[in-house]
Amino acid sequence: MPTQEKGRATMVQGGSVQGGWGQDAWGMGKSLNRVRTIAYWIFTFLVAYEMVAGGIWDLLRIEYVRVVLAHLGYPMYLLTIIGVWKIPCAVVLFLPRFLRLKEWAYAGAFFNYSGAAASHLFVNDGAGKWAAPLVLAVLTLASWALRPAALRLAGPAPSTDRRVLPWLVPGLLLIVMLILALVFLPKGPPPA
Repeated sequence: MPTQEKGRATMVQGGSVQGGWGQDAWGMGKSLNRVRTIAYWIFTFLVAYEMVAGGIWDLLRIEYVRVVLAHLGYPMYLLTIIGVWKIPCAVVLFLPRFLRLKEWAYAGAFFNYSGAAASHLFVNDGAGKWAAPLVLAVLTLASWALRPAALRLAGPAPSTDRRVLPWLVPGLLLIVMLILALVFLPKGPPPA
């Protein structure tokens, strides 16, 4: 039965409401997907660009990164280790397949940025030092969350298993490992 809603025809068919302009009942379907896609690509580009630029800066060991690393108390060879991984991370974010590798790239980017923010916090730097890596960590999470369905790993089916034992055994093993790690703490410096 046709009705009039704010100047546009709305049809009720089979219990669903369809807008006269080809949108969903809320009028946001296609435009919301378009905004989501645009936001995904902007966030992904920003994260990937920073990874490439940061990787090049690290591998060239420019003065800026050397000063930051020294200030944070890290060894200079860390620039090579991190720099080598940043560039493939950026490449993987743009690849159409390799979904598992893409998940690892997102995790690596998040660890990189959140670790940088935490490092600045641990040496009592002000917000001017830790805010940028924190924003990049949030952009990484946003890019990951806004990925199109074709770029997501299929999740496992929800478990209906409500038994306690599958959760209890790993928890107990973790407690045993923590106790053993504390019991066998080394005393003094490492052997020469």
